Amino acid sequence: MTSQQILKDTREKMDKSLAHLVDQLRQIRTSRASPALVESIRVDYYGTMSPLSQVAQISVPEPRQLALKPFDASMLKEIEKAIQKKRLRGDAAIRRQSPAPDDAAAVG
Repeated sequence: MTSQQILKDTREKMDKSLAHLVDQLRQIRTSRASPALVESIRVDYYGTMSPLSQVAQISVPEPRQLALKPFDASMLKEIEKAIQKKRLRGDAAIRRQSPAPDDAAAVG
């Protein structure tokens, strides 16, 4: 193995380690809500385990609140189950919010 090959292999391993570290640091809990706290949670999406970020829109309406809006309303139970299974610490209260009456009328 040449020194160039060793250098290349080492650089690839360091890049992978750095990417993993960055991913882990994004999940550190602070006093603010962050989508990174939940986006990697896996949800059973019709038999396939998918990241939450692929089955729901994740937003931060207030500094200490996360809002999830499933792309498919029938997935709400599965998303709720996956979040409870993950057991987020802190104030991990799950509150359902129905659409406003005029929003429902606009959809129908």
